[in-house]
Parts: sequence; C-alpha cells; structure tokens
Amino acid sequence: MGLILSDDCKYGAKWLQLIIMASLVLTLSLPAAASGTDPAVKVVEKLHAELMGVMKQADALGYKGRYQRLAPVVNYSYDLPFISKVVVGRYWSKFSPEQKEQFVKTFTKLSIATYANQFSGYSGERFKTIAAEESTRDRLLIKTVLIKPNGEEIELDYILHEKGRQWQIINVIAQGVSDLSLKRAQYTSYLKKEGFDALLQKLNDKISSYHG
Repeated sequence: MGLILSDDCKYGAKWLQLIIMASLVLTLSLPAAASGTDPAVKVVEKLHAELMGVMKQADALGYKGRYQRLAPVVNYSYDLPFISKVVVGRYWSKFSPEQKEQFVKTFTKLSIATYANQFSGYSGERFKTIAAEESTRDRLLIKTVLIKPNGEEIELDYILHEKGRQWQIINVIAQGVSDLSLKRAQYTSYLKKEGFDALLQKLNDKISSYHG
C-alpha cells in the first residue's frame, strides 16, 4: 500500500517502530468527527473508498485500469512534492531544478503504481476509521484499520498537514512502522552510495516491474 507502504519494510523496521512510538506519546485524542479534524478524516476516507472500489473491480480493471483510477485520488490525498523532498533529506538542496522536477514526477508515479499493484483483489476486506488525534506542528493523526475477512486488523495511521486550505497525507504508519522514515533511510543511503541517476533508475525499474 502506499506513501506509501514500502515493499522493503524489513529494513530497520524494529528500530523505526521504537522511534515512531516515542514520537506519538504526547498526542491528544479527539473524536473522529470533531469539527477541526473532519476535513482530514474525509480525505482519508475518500482514499479508502476509492481503494475499496478498485479492489472490488481489480480483475476487470487490470493493472493499467487500477493505475488510472487511483491516480487522481492519490494526487489529491497526498502532498507528494512535500514527501518527495523529505525522503531524500539533505540531498534535496543539492538537486538541480530539473532533478527536483524529475524526482517528484517519478516518485509520484511510483506511489500510484504501488497502490495499483498492491490493491489487486478483494476478499471481503474493509476499512474502519478509529479516531482523529491532534499531533505536533499543526498536524493531525487519523487512526484507521484494515479489517481482513478473518477479523485480523492491520493498523494504518495517517499523518496529515494543511496545505493551503486542504488537508493532505504526508505519512502512513503501518503496524507502527513509518513509511516516510523508512523511505528516507533507504533513499538517502542509496543516494550516498550510488547518486541521483542510479536512484531514479531504481525507482523506474520498480514501476516497470509492477506493470510487467
């Protein structure tokens, strides 16, 4: 699933979980429908509704159809330019304007492609919004679960910030693991060792692997 949930969660997951748990200790719990949090909740629930629709029509749509169907809602729900900047850390300031544009474009494609690849079937799953919490720095934490047919619940927490007059997702925490932190660790490490062009190629290779 997307920031989008990384395929490589095994790298540093335990370490990252401890950091995330510590960073969320001081949040203030509020009802999910509280007036100040409702617009942010609606963003997450709109994403979930579209994901459910795609899952139920996955075979008929195929990968290409799922990608096309999800592209608008992913672009609406996520602040992908902001996330793109965060995941490369200090290297962002070293990118040329052309490289920044290239990276945001490729990262956006990968984010949509990851959703299109992972939400490829339906067997009775459903999403449920649990609560909305005020976090630090004018951000909100929307707590949800994906409930499997056997009753197992996968925790999916979304962190949103307000951009202009719209709330947008900037991180997904799945089962305690921050996708943003995980990607930042992976991408900055790769940039240090291999450089910009190699990272961009790696992301494009991943996109290609999804649609065969």
